[in-house]
Amino acid sequence: MPPTTHSPRDVDELRDVVADTMTSHPRLLVTAAGTAATTGGRPDPADAVVDTTALSGILGYTPADMTVAVRAGTPLADIQAELGEHGQHIAFDAARIRRGATVGGLLASGDGGPLRQLYGTLRDLVIGVTVVLGDGTVAKSGGHVIKNVAGYDLAKLFHSSLGTLGVVGEVVLRVHPLPRRAATVALPADAAAATRLGVDLIASGTEPVALEWTPGTGLLVRLEGTPDGVGERVDAVLGRNAAARVLSGDDEEAAWSAVATVADPSGRDVTVLRAGTLPSDGPAFLAALGSAADAAGVTLAAGSSVGQGVHTVALTGGRHEPVLAAAHAAAGSSVSVLRHDGLDPATPLWGPPPPAVAVMRAVKARFDPAGRFGSGRLSPWLAPAPAREGVPA
Repeated sequence: MPPTTHSPRDVDELRDVVADTMTSHPRLLVTAAGTAATTGGRPDPADAVVDTTALSGILGYTPADMTVAVRAGTPLADIQAELGEHGQHIAFDAARIRRGATVGGLLASGDGGPLRQLYGTLRDLVIGVTVVLGDGTVAKSGGHVIKNVAGYDLAKLFHSSLGTLGVVGEVVLRVHPLPRRAATVALPADAAAATRLGVDLIASGTEPVALEWTPGTGLLVRLEGTPDGVGERVDAVLGRNAAARVLSGDDEEAAWSAVATVADPSGRDVTVLRAGTLPSDGPAFLAALGSAADAAGVTLAAGSSVGQGVHTVALTGGRHEPVLAAAHAAAGSSVSVLRHDGLDPATPLWGPPPPAVAVMRAVKARFDPAGRFGSGRLSPWLAPAPAREGVPA
């Protein structure tokens, strides 16, 4: 029998669903748009599904306050459309947004995009969050004021938690003005040269909002601001490389689309990995994965946020397991599997546990002592939930 599915429409209904299923359906799987269904470990069978797609809508938005409050099941693209009418946006551009990714799902998966260079990820843009814990407790932190943070910083705890701590119900996000001008400069470079260029540009005060490298486009430098300010910085970037050029129109769109495609490719039997390293270690990491891919007959597409040391690779063809093993050997616990379509189902998806694994387990025990949420998503890093009478462990 398929598990029972609940579709709460607000935090009160979400609280009631979680509280009322404690005995009858103890293990819950939280879902939304499904764009991150294969991120992290494979979930264990659940007794019930909590589908948050009906938990949608903007709760409060006053442009002058530079914040917006939303329900967690709201697609971020819908929020951007509303804010755009007022000359504002959420400075966040994960590739999955184009497929309907929701605010809660993006926060729980810890995803990010090129704008992480200047604005960070959602953990840096969330200023308030409401969550529901395994016993039905509704917990809140932060608020509608950018400097108001008290008690637990639930946004940071739930960021990248993969649905293992509770259910995000509502989120308050920081808003930024849309730039008056934006420009992209492409500089031909291999991974090592792109990293050096990126570090130099950051140190020079050029203030790029994105520094993305792919083999096909080289280093993409995105600049935003006032027309005069962007123009001056574009000239400064062009002066660093005689082959640099300003992209516009279809060329600019195609370059950034190529970056997004590495993180969110179409097709079947695809594996997508993401890892973090020191920026200076990025070229060696990508080279190690490239060698493993060649030996395994795998086609590898790669991209890096060179200023942040965040690297994404998409694998097609051949055997993907040796490339994942090479990634674990090179970058350890920083490697996440975003898609595992091309991996054997028996393949362990997480590498060696991080040094803070004891803290992770303590947080899990504090927020979800009954092990109701996300079983399997972070296995074996999180100890398996204890067996309950009449319920398989």
